Amino acid sequence: MRDKSITREYYVNKLNFREFGSADFEGYLMLERDSIQIHFFEFKDLDPTQNYGQVYIRTDNIDLLYQDFLNSGVSIHPSGHLQSKPWGQREFSLLDPDNNLLTFGQSF
Repeated sequence: MRDKSITREYYVNKLNFREFGSADFEGYLMLERDSIQIHFFEFKDLDPTQNYGQVYIRTDNIDLLYQDFLNSGVSIHPSGHLQSKPWGQREFSLLDPDNNLLTFGQSF
């Protein structure tokens, strides 16, 4: 993450994560939603146009999660709308403010 407040705002207010932990460490952010936990480290010099960071997050209710994000106004990646993939997963993807690719998937 380049900016902790922007990352927190996006994940908490758009993706419905919540901050957890008892300490607020400078340059470090811990967020969770359901059984998903993501930890962020500050990297102020990150160039989002050169960021190839990606995370694959498995879920048990992909259709509900996808609809929840749509209802919250989350932008889905143009090539990442919810689809059943030939490798046995239903998936969708989005980009966070630092251009980290988040792909959510569920086996079918």
